Parts: sequence; C-alpha cells; structure tokens
Amino acid sequence: MDEVVSLRRSAWKKFRRDPLALTGLFGVVLMLLTAVLAPLISNQRPLLMIDDGTWSMPFLHSLFAPDSSEVLVECAFNYLLLWLPFGLIAWAVAKKWPRMVRWVLLVVSLALLVPFFLVKPRLDKTDYLTERGTPGKIMIFAPNPYGPFEQKARINEKPNARHWLGSDNIGRDLTARMLYGARVSLAVGLAATGIALLIGTTIGICSGYFGGRFDLITMRIVEIFICFPSFLLLLILMSMLRDYKFEQSILVVIAVIGLTDWIGFCRLVRGEVLKVRAFPYISSCEVAGMPVRRLMLYHLLPNVSAPLLISFTFGIVGSILAESGLSFLGFGVQAPTASWGGLLRQALDDPFHYWQLTLFPGIALFLIVCSFNFTGEGLRKIFDPKA
Repeated sequence: MDEVVSLRRSAWKKFRRDPLALTGLFGVVLMLLTAVLAPLISNQRPLLMIDDGTWSMPFLHSLFAPDSSEVLVECAFNYLLLWLPFGLIAWAVAKKWPRMVRWVLLVVSLALLVPFFLVKPRLDKTDYLTERGTPGKIMIFAPNPYGPFEQKARINEKPNARHWLGSDNIGRDLTARMLYGARVSLAVGLAATGIALLIGTTIGICSGYFGGRFDLITMRIVEIFICFPSFLLLLILMSMLRDYKFEQSILVVIAVIGLTDWIGFCRLVRGEVLKVRAFPYISSCEVAGMPVRRLMLYHLLPNVSAPLLISFTFGIVGSILAESGLSFLGFGVQAPTASWGGLLRQALDDPFHYWQLTLFPGIALFLIVCSFNFTGEGLRKIFDPKA
C-alpha cells in the first residue's frame, strides 16, 4: 500500500512540473464542474422560494425528474451534483476514519438514488420570473434565470445584460444551452470512450494472450474495420438508424461511437500484452496453475493500464469531436436537446451574422479539446519511458 501511495505522489510531482498539463487538468475539472453545477448556474425555477412564510425549493423536483428528452444523462449529472458535497467531505476526513467514512459514503450514495426512482415527472409551466416581486413572495434564482428550452428572448438576440451569450434561432437562452450542452459532450465523450475501452481491452488481452487462431481471426476483423474511415462509418450507421425511424438520442450516439472506436484500444492492448506475455513471471504463474482470468486481471491488465489511461484521455477528445460533427450534420443528438454541434449548425446559413452561435460553441469545443489533449500529453510524459 505504501508503495502505491509513493508511486502516486511521484507521478503527481512530475505532473505538477508541466505547466501545460496542469492547465489542461484545470480545464478538465472546470468543464466537469460546469456540467455538474449547470442547474445551480442556469435554471428557470427558483432555488429557494418563500411564499407567506412557506419555504420551498421548486428546482429540486426537476433535479429528480428532469423535464428533458435525455432523462438518463440529466439524472446522472444531477446525481453527481447531489453526491459531490458528501464526496468532498469524505475525502477530507478519510485519513482519520477510513473505514467509517467508507460505509457512511456507501449508505449516502445509495440513499441519494432513491428519489430518482420515486419522484415522478410533472408538467410545470409556471412562469416564476413574472411572479418575482409579488408581495409576500421572496424568490432566489440562479445567476442565469433561464432554462435550456424556454423561449424567453428575441430570436438571434446578441449578448446583453439579460442574456449573457445571446439567444438562438428560436429565442432560447444561449448561456443555458451552452451549459447543458457541456453535459451532452462530456456524457458522450466519457461513456462512448468507456465502452470502446472495455471492448477493446477485453478483445486485445484475449488476442494477445491466447494467440493462435483466435488472434488471427481477431486481427483480420480489426483490419476490416480499419479499412473504413471512422467518421464515415459513423455517418453510415447513423443514417441507417435514421432511415429505419429509430429514435435518435444521446444513448444511440454513445452506443454507435463506442462500438466503432474500440479498434485503437484493441491494437494497443494486444501489442502490450504480447510484450508482457514473454516475461518470466507470467510463465511462473502459468506453471503454478493460476487461473487464466486471475492472470489477466491481476498481472496482465495492470501492466498495460498506463498506456490505456493515456489513450483513454485522447479517446475522449475524439468522441466529443465525433458527436459535435454528427450533430452539426444533423445525424447526432436531436432537438430540443442542447448540443454544441447543434448550435453551430444553427449558424450555418450566415456564420458572421449569427456570430454568437459560431463563436461560443467553437471556443467551448476548442477549450475542451485542448484541456484533454494537454492532460493526456502530461500523462504520457509520466508513464511513457521513452518520453
């Protein structure tokens, strides 16, 4: 355990010496916090309302039962929003009471899941903004008192004091659309890359370890996939789903990107396993009769985890750009769900006239891509012996 802690500290010291890596990590954390805290930054419902002495929090119902077409993704980020304070407290006191903190955090994590199953969605068309200032009512709103679906602004309004980043082509607040669009990009990037990582790692370890006919067939399948440009393959699959009237959503985009992006992970893992497979301690484990599953999980996988972590970081960038490209072409996340690629598509007719729809999503994509790339490059310098 002490060796693991010392290795982490050594890696963190090396990481801190790289200004670009630290900048990238700061950008990643900032983007994650922005997506998680979106309901507290931009929300059309009051965070706190006092009506004739009665206290209520109207925004809480929308946290547990979001009025969105992408309920699963919204609930996942809302759960993280509720869990985050408990996680930070547990991290702060973990050294003093590690065992007790672990059990308390587990109970709290399970308890926070209960409202998401019990609270039912309801249609709330109350215009709280117009009721602000009513005698006997005190309302505390988020800094940006607009949601991602409300049409409260003029069409294609430029940035001003009421709508910080302006509005889109049907009068929805662009700040809210950008904040909730960050959830879409991060959900697709993390989930799709996670699926690709799981598939590629499983196939790569089996192919590298067993070799023979299994490796031969697997590599021929991989070569067939390599023949197709990845983005072109994504377009073909999404257009086929569209022709069959399949309901497109974030989950479909995640599944398609994840199922087409595992090739790189598979080849990387196979190559690393072929090197580790020749080490004497692997032969010793086999002679001792260690089960193959245990050998793969506890001896092969840890030795390929460092390059996998680096590739995972870069893979997130590819998935985010793939989702934005699909949404820009109309094959990705569908309206009314907020998406940075969808916002760029709205400015396609006249990018200079609708400059707010071009500039802000473009800057957001540039920053998130640079952040993950800088972080991945910092990890590569730590774990790659040739760096």
